This record gives sequence, structure tokens and C-alpha cells, in this order.
Amino acid sequence: MADMQRLRDRLVRDQIKGRGISDSLVLAAMSKVRRELFVPAYLQNEAYGDWPLPIGAGQAISQPYIVAFMIEALALHGGEKVLEIGAGSGYAAAVLAEIAGEVFAIERIEELAKLAKANLAAAGCRNVRVRHADGSEGWREEAPFDAILVSAGAPDVPKSLQNQLSENGGLVIPIGNGQTNQELVRLTRIDDGKFQRETLTQVRFVPLIRHRG
Repeated sequence: MADMQRLRDRLVRDQIKGRGISDSLVLAAMSKVRRELFVPAYLQNEAYGDWPLPIGAGQAISQPYIVAFMIEALALHGGEKVLEIGAGSGYAAAVLAEIAGEVFAIERIEELAKLAKANLAAAGCRNVRVRHADGSEGWREEAPFDAILVSAGAPDVPKSLQNQLSENGGLVIPIGNGQTNQELVRLTRIDDGKFQRETLTQVRFVPLIRHRG
């Protein structure tokens, strides 16, 4: 098997830092998290290509650059309480866990929620909790959150997630109809009921599916 640390360092240097990601906390986290632990065994030699990979149940682990871009957009300083919607195999949660104090990750597909738990345990992430649930509802009993990362596209920002964001907290989410016309949006809570909205870039994510339609 290839030297994974060497491949990881090259990915961070060329495809993440080399493409404009400058947040030192994000770069350090991406350099540390072993992406090969979050992909199927038969794809481990492709773990450090800068592209998505299938993880089962019709889902994929996101491109490393996009993970870094979205987490940098949260502007974390370290020690925050973060909610992630769409845990998949657990990779983004693991990167977040290197920066945040606590990470609460939700995955609607039960087999992937179980996979994420197992992968995060194998990676030694002790500050992440994974729940199998409808991500669009958030995690009310643990709210508010300093930051919320949504790894699935929605027509607009669910009100339930907006309501669980702390003052001055940031929420990053793909917005659009379908997978081919999405914008990555950052929503910052200015004060009670008021938000600042920014469009960051074009993205392509699977849809955020709500259990209630």
C-alpha cells in the first residue's frame, strides 16, 4: 500500500493549500485525519485523490478540497460546539473534531450512521457523537451550536437549523434545486432572528432528504 502520510501531505500541499485554503487549523486537521479510514477498503489507494469516492448506500465521501473549503468557511477558532448534517462515513466530522470541542453528527441512512461511528472510533475521535435521524430537524436538545455544516443540498436553509445556531454562529449549506444548480451559502446569525447571507461558490451535493417530505 502506498505511503498514506506522504500522499496526504501532497494532497494538502497541492490541492488544498495550493488552491487557496489558508486557515492553519483546517490545514493541520486535513494533514492529520486519515481519509483512508473513511473509504471502503478496495478504494484506500485512491483515498488521497482530490475527488469524491463511493461509500455505499448510493452516497459518496466528499472531495477533500470541498471539505476543507466548507470547514474554513465556518471560521472556527477552536473549541466550538459544531453540528454536522449528513455524516456519511464520518470524514468531515473527523476533520471538524480536530478543531472543535464537540461535534454532533447526524446521518439519515442507518447503515452509514453505523459506519461513521465505527470509522470515527477507529480514527480515535472521542469528541464526536453520531445520531441516526432526520438531519433537517437538527439536534434540538444540544442546541445552540456555534457552527453548523450541512453536507447535502436543500432548496433553502431549514428554519429548524437556523433556530439552533448561536448568536454570531455560522451555518454553511449547499442551496439549490437539484444537484446541478447549487450554491454554497454561509448564513451568519447577527442577532435574534436576523441573519447575514453570503454566496461562496458553486457546488454539487446529494439532496437533503427530510423524513416528512
